[in-house]
Amino acid sequence: MKAIFAAIKRSPRLAALVAAVVAAVIIPSALMAWGPDRQTYTTASPADHVTFDSITDNPAYGDERNFVRIKPADASDSAYSDNTTVEPGKTYDVYVYYHNDASSTLNDAAHNQVGIAQNVNLRMEMPATVQSGETADINGYITASNANPGTVYDDSKVTASADVALRYVPGSATIHNFGSTNGQTLPDSLVTTGTPLGYNALDGTIPGCNEYSGYAVFSFTAVQPNFEVTKQVSISGQNNYSDSVNVKPGDQVDYKISYVNTGTTQQDNVVIADDLPQDVTYVPGSTYMSSSQTNDQWSPVSGDDIINGGINIGSFAPDGGAYVKFTATVGDVPCGTNNTLTNSASANTPNGSKSATANVVVAQVCQGGITPSSLPMTGPSTGVMTFIGLGTAAAGVAYAATSTRVRNLLRR
Repeated sequence: MKAIFAAIKRSPRLAALVAAVVAAVIIPSALMAWGPDRQTYTTASPADHVTFDSITDNPAYGDERNFVRIKPADASDSAYSDNTTVEPGKTYDVYVYYHNDASSTLNDAAHNQVGIAQNVNLRMEMPATVQSGETADINGYITASNANPGTVYDDSKVTASADVALRYVPGSATIHNFGSTNGQTLPDSLVTTGTPLGYNALDGTIPGCNEYSGYAVFSFTAVQPNFEVTKQVSISGQNNYSDSVNVKPGDQVDYKISYVNTGTTQQDNVVIADDLPQDVTYVPGSTYMSSSQTNDQWSPVSGDDIINGGINIGSFAPDGGAYVKFTATVGDVPCGTNNTLTNSASANTPNGSKSATANVVVAQVCQGGITPSSLPMTGPSTGVMTFIGLGTAAAGVAYAATSTRVRNLLRR
């Protein structure tokens, strides 16, 4: 115990953080998601073999089985918790406590150093996405080749306030203890295959006793990938864009596609593509792009890939975006009808694809000047007018006959 208190005095910052974490998570043991079920120990009666995080009354930590905590990165150390609500665009810190609970008396050569843990490895596991209102686990696994049990685990729960993706912050993991490795950066393999821990070196070697314990901290961000794409059309050169325009065969139109990153994370390699409808032909060399990369000026895009698989317009931070425009010619359509030609554009990103449409309405005049609006009417209304016309004609004939008889009577 003297060694424990001496170590704490050497590093008050470490002791303060451990104490703050303990104070933040005094909750019933039944709610913890640690494992496996294992023999537990006390500070007064430590283990007679290598085992991790199995002391229930650690004076600096409390119940070691609950060794994973989370807090918002901008919150104080006292905010570490087992239940955290994550919000899009915010960063969070994960705290993982480790302690080889073997008695310090087993570390020496007289006891064949059976108290020293070998090949100690820490691996963290996070869900890729969490849906709005859903609760998910961030799990920590501590393994040692000569420990019993060989692996212990614990989780801390996160509940999403909106649909989010969890992204580990590369290079954010560090280890903290009273040894030579204090403050060193842990490799990013922490969240894949795991990484060795250690006291004098990151070699997986940790002697038994509290003075050799420590913790790892790393960060993750809750991001919300999202974007919008819109499509508009204008008679070429008029710069009067809308969802639909009326044209004649042979007219040219300008299509404009907009992309905006409305999420909380950068989107790379955004590809804009267009699928022209039948009877509409792309004008070669007419593609232009406008974004912050072009100083918000229209800049020509080489090639005609906009209609052949798409063009890569680059990477965009949240709220960033771009416009793409090109020109097309409207062809012939059947006469006497209004033809709506729907054009579809898409934005394709590593976070999915979205599309939008714009319409060109073509009125084709037939020989004789007939257009859809001048075609003769048919149907019930025509029938009614014919009936009325026949009735009027019959009434006229009857009137004429009556008038003749009246005139003859007057002559008498």
